[in-house]
Amino acid sequence: MRIVGIIQARMGSTRLPGKVVRELEGRSVLAWVVRAAREAGALDDLLVATTTEPADDAVVAECRRLGVAWHRGPVDDVLTRFVQALEGRRWDAMMRFTADCPLLDPAVIREAALVFRAVPGLDYLSTSLTRTLPRGLDVEIAGRAALLRADAEATGFHRTHVTSHIYAHPGDARLLGLAHQPAADDLRVTLDTEDDWRLITAVATAFGDRCVPARTLVSWLRERPEVCGLNAHVRQKALQEA
Repeated sequence: MRIVGIIQARMGSTRLPGKVVRELEGRSVLAWVVRAAREAGALDDLLVATTTEPADDAVVAECRRLGVAWHRGPVDDVLTRFVQALEGRRWDAMMRFTADCPLLDPAVIREAALVFRAVPGLDYLSTSLTRTLPRGLDVEIAGRAALLRADAEATGFHRTHVTSHIYAHPGDARLLGLAHQPAADDLRVTLDTEDDWRLITAVATAFGDRCVPARTLVSWLRERPEVCGLNAHVRQKALQEA
């Protein structure tokens, strides 16, 4: 069971342009995501899927610096970008990351991969089918057949969100959700606005340049409501808005 990790990254965020190359405790936000994926020790390959836009030359330059492979594809049809990135590679499943989640926990990544490999015939696994982790710590894995079926069938915003067609129209696909307790789905540690940046910067300043276990991060945030409040008002974009 070969699982390939793909990090989608681009400079053209509508709410926070250039966020993936912002410096956080001495390394870029993208570099934090790459490190978490590598430290998990659960992936057979890792690459970044960016776009053909000239602005994303900066993403490619960062990939070169980090020694991670990359692919450049369509801006809005991210599903096509992912499938193109996988062409010519050996893979049985794909783990999807977004480059605006610098606080990912390698242990969560590793657990997801272990469970996916352990359940025969599984088509899709996610920590967000029923969300219990803070937004920004979730991981998801799509099996080869499920991803290729999505590519053949998905239209509209499902092509932007890569995997949403799989769980919105599962058909005979086998889906599995992972839950983590105590639930902390009210917390937000993803990066989409300046207020998100303030919270993530506060975390990185407190813990330094390292991956923080999810349980440790949640406990730290629960003890600091003033930090949680920095981005508590930020509304996550709906699928159709992306």
